[in-house]
Amino acid sequence: MSHVLAIDQGTTSTRAILFDAALRPVASAQQEFPQHYPASGWVEHDPEDLWRSTLSTCRAALARGGVAAGDLAGIGITNQRETTLVWDRETGRPIHNAIVWQDRRTAGLCADLRAAGSEAEITRRTGLLCDPYFSGSKLAWLLNTVPGARERAAAGALLFGTVDSFLIWRLSGGRAHVTDATNAARTMLYDIRDGRWDPEICALLDIPAAMLPEVRDCADDFGLTDPAHFGAAVPIRGVAGDQQAATMGQACFRPGMMKSTYGTGCFALLNTGSTLVGSRNRLLGTIAYRLGGEITYALEGSIFVAGAVVQWLRDGLGLIGAAGETQGMAEAADPAQQVILVPAFTGLGAPYWNAECRGAIYGLTRNTGPRELARAALESVGFQTRDLWEAMRADWGGAGNTVLRVDGGMVASDWAMQFLADILGAPVDRPVLHETTALGAAWLAGMQAGLYPDAARFAESWALERRFAPRMDAATRAARYGGWQRAVRATLQV
Repeated sequence: MSHVLAIDQGTTSTRAILFDAALRPVASAQQEFPQHYPASGWVEHDPEDLWRSTLSTCRAALARGGVAAGDLAGIGITNQRETTLVWDRETGRPIHNAIVWQDRRTAGLCADLRAAGSEAEITRRTGLLCDPYFSGSKLAWLLNTVPGARERAAAGALLFGTVDSFLIWRLSGGRAHVTDATNAARTMLYDIRDGRWDPEICALLDIPAAMLPEVRDCADDFGLTDPAHFGAAVPIRGVAGDQQAATMGQACFRPGMMKSTYGTGCFALLNTGSTLVGSRNRLLGTIAYRLGGEITYALEGSIFVAGAVVQWLRDGLGLIGAAGETQGMAEAADPAQQVILVPAFTGLGAPYWNAECRGAIYGLTRNTGPRELARAALESVGFQTRDLWEAMRADWGGAGNTVLRVDGGMVASDWAMQFLADILGAPVDRPVLHETTALGAAWLAGMQAGLYPDAARFAESWALERRFAPRMDAATRAARYGGWQRAVRATLQV
């Protein structure tokens, strides 16, 4: 039992990475799957795509690594958070497409809850704002909209889960309906102070308790896979939402440590230890991880569109053939043009939380072309991170002096990371292993199995690949960020 298999089920693709006993990635497989946009602001996935891509990438990674299922100490799962599924308890068939975390269809329901004065109590109990981003309103929509769903749920015939729960259900052959504390904390249904599903919020949204999975530690026993899937029963021993998995993969175990992950969206987490910080700047209080029954909290800022803006340049506008082209284009862009792209394709996340605004481009001239748009797209990620940085500094005293550890697909761009350091006015550290989300999931499963070290010794193995130090002078930094702030204000007023 010398290897761990990490499943990283993301928003646009599923990856499986095989790690050896020294926590080194030795084989991997990745598969993209379609996105579905049935209406403006709506985003869905076919649950069967999530399942098929998980099975196929796991099998491919094992084959490429020459490892049999019986050689696995365990499986770790990390997943796109908040994405909501409901399936039949007996057949395992979903009753509807998965509603993705980016989806904004429940903006009206959330507005009604705020108008009724419910948000303050929801925030106090869950750490979250009343926003379509989270699973609770999506689940309510499914029960209210799919014919017969509410009656079937009340009769105990339907189950709810985030993607981790759905995959575990399928992997275990329907024998385990479980989740971990980090995913539960993103549903808007879970009291993160008391560590339980909140009966009053569930009653407010008319969610039957029988639908909800059992909540466990991030490193725990989540059941065994059906031998039919991989040739042997494999224990699932680690689960965490993708951003929390990256926090652990980045070894941010001390209060005050901060990481930012750049995937489809961007998510910055600041470890606040045993203290649940009540944000004054519309950040989220959330669970960073739960190990040995002990909860560690975090402040989180969520950006809905980061890597997705590069995907838009490729798929929406056809300006690039591959994401890597944006770095050269940004370097060649006209420095005299100050084009600003506010990528509010599905609204703006923290610290604005506006579900209705949409994307906008400012500063266009007759000479603006693909290069300037590529640079503006990369800069938009840095500007949005600065928004989160400022809010965290206000909520947590020294956050502005923290070194930012970064990971995810976008961090491969030296240009984007240098701009990030410049606009923050702070060092940005890129680790040797960029895929820290999968690393965090693998570490959880391997630690639970006794194969990998505890948190303190794991943190000692974190390795720096490059530090980006700020080069931009303070006056230029202030002017550039001021232009971004004006552009956001204009976007919010449309």
